[in-house]
Amino acid sequence: MRKTMTALLATAALLTAPAVAHADAEPPAKATFELPAPTGPHRLGMREVHLVDQKRNRELMVSVWYPARPGDEPLAPYMTPNAAGYFDQGAPAMGLKPGQVDWAGVRTHARKDAAPKGRWPVVLYSPGWGSLRTLGTSTVEDLASRGYVVVTVDHTHEAPFVEFPGGRLETAKRPQGDDYLRPGMETRLADVRFVLDRLPSLKGLAQAMDLSRVGMFGHSFGGDTAAEVMRADGRVDAGADLDGWLAYDVDGRRPTPSGAEGTDRPFLLMGSPGSTADGRIRNHLTAPAWKSFWERSSGWKRDLSMPEAMHYSYTDLQTFLPQLDERLDVVQEVRAKRIGTVDPDRSVAAQRAYLGAFFDQSLKRRPQRLLLGESPAHPDVDFVR
Repeated sequence: MRKTMTALLATAALLTAPAVAHADAEPPAKATFELPAPTGPHRLGMREVHLVDQKRNRELMVSVWYPARPGDEPLAPYMTPNAAGYFDQGAPAMGLKPGQVDWAGVRTHARKDAAPKGRWPVVLYSPGWGSLRTLGTSTVEDLASRGYVVVTVDHTHEAPFVEFPGGRLETAKRPQGDDYLRPGMETRLADVRFVLDRLPSLKGLAQAMDLSRVGMFGHSFGGDTAAEVMRADGRVDAGADLDGWLAYDVDGRRPTPSGAEGTDRPFLLMGSPGSTADGRIRNHLTAPAWKSFWERSSGWKRDLSMPEAMHYSYTDLQTFLPQLDERLDVVQEVRAKRIGTVDPDRSVAAQRAYLGAFFDQSLKRRPQRLLLGESPAHPDVDFVR
C-alpha cells in the first residue's frame, strides 16, 4: 500500500534533522516559488472559517475561495509561519531538506477577507488521506477565478496538522487497526455533510453561493470522498476524483460503497500510474474498483489519464517542486516518484482546463468540446474509452 502523507511526515521527522550552522555563518536565503496565475477573469478573495459540530464534538477549518470585488486587502499567505514550520518537517518526503524553503513567504492570488461579488455555483474540495487542503491551492484558485465559490476542507486529526484560530495546531492521531480507511471515510462523509449544512449561514459569504448547483472534487482519498458524498447526499450534483482508489486497498478489490454502486450524476475520473501497486495507469480498464464504478454509473462520465504524471502531480507539488529544483538539489528519485516526468506547465494547464470544463458543463450547463476529446491542446492527457 502506498505511504500516506501522515506516514511520510512521520518518517521525515524521525530520519531527518536540520543542519546546524556555525555561529558565525550567515544562514543561506531560503528558496521560494510562485503559484501559477489563475486563468479566469475574476479577482479572488479568500476567507478561513472555523466550524464547530456540537453533535460530534468536532472542529473543522475550511477556506472559502470566491470571485471578489476590487479592494486593497493583502494577499493571503500560502501558509502561516506556524503552519509552515510544521509542514517543513516533511521536506524529505518531497526530496528537500528542512529549512530550505520559505513556505510562509509564498503568497496566493486571493485577497484575504475581500468582499465577494456575484452569486456562483459551489464546489467543495477534499485533500488526500493524511494531506492538507493547502496542497490544492493552485487548482482551487483557478476554478474560483472562473466563477465558482470553492470550499476546501481539512479533516481534523487525520490531516498532519490543522491550524485553528489563535495559532492552535491539532495534529494527526495514529489510525487504529489495519482497516482504518473505512471509519476514516465515515468521518470524512460526516465532515463534508456538516460543512454543506453550515454554508447557508456563513455571514458575508452565503449570498455569494448558489447552493442549487453544487459540485465536489478531491485528490486521492479526497476524490473517493467526493464520490461517497454524492452517494449519500443528493445536494451534490457532480463530482471528480483525481487519482483516488475508489477502494479501501491499492489494488481496488475492496471498493468503497460508491465504488461498488456508481453514481447517476456527472463524474470525472483522472488517473496516473503513481497510485497503483504495479505501476500501471489507474483507469476503468485496469483497476477493479474503477471498473465497477464505471459500469454502474448511469450519469455522464469521462475517464482521463496522464501517463507521464504521478500521484502528487494532482497537487501543488506539480507546481512548486520543479521551481524549487531550479534553486535547490531536489532528490531526483523522490521528484520522479511524486510528480513523474510530465511537463509541469502542461500538466497544470491540462488539469485546470479539464476540471473547469467539467464543472462548467455539469453545473453551468455549458457543453464543452474539450470533454469530447476533440481538442489537441493537452497532449499529456489520454481519453480512456
